[in-house]
Amino acid sequence: MQIHRRIILIVVLVLLVSAAVGAQRPRRGNQPEPLPLPVEQQVDLAISEMLAGWQIGDQQLLRKYYADDVTVVSGAYEPPLLGWENYWKAYQAQRQRMQSVRLDRRNTVLRIKGDLAWATYQWEFQGLVDQQPASSRGHTTLILERQKDGWRIVHNHTSLVVNPAADAQPAEPN
Repeated sequence: MQIHRRIILIVVLVLLVSAAVGAQRPRRGNQPEPLPLPVEQQVDLAISEMLAGWQIGDQQLLRKYYADDVTVVSGAYEPPLLGWENYWKAYQAQRQRMQSVRLDRRNTVLRIKGDLAWATYQWEFQGLVDQQPASSRGHTTLILERQKDGWRIVHNHTSLVVNPAADAQPAEPN
């Protein structure tokens, strides 16, 4: 009985391995190419992958979605950043202070007109900043342009939402 179980186990393993190898083979002959995603899904995917790169600090993934001449307006009161190199330097300085980063996006609205797309969404950040728990919320508006290698962010405007109830100071008695 043991020999039969071993033979069945070996047959199952061979079938599983051959199915996995077959799934990895490149397409041949007359097999159709996968259909491209609709434009709205392409833009949404670009935003998702860019945000994943932002969360994990992946320069290549971020670079894939930012144009050379991007303009970035941060949630802080500071001059806009002009160009990828300046954005990357500012991002690195910010990222060095953060650990355990999580950024959730919701309520995304997309508008597409030809080779331009506008996206606006709300976000919530949680993580450690300077070894202290931190959280914040805000809005981002992106303008993306379809370029030869895909959708690229040409403008990123982020606004930090301040909770007036939490920040309000009690009035001093007269």
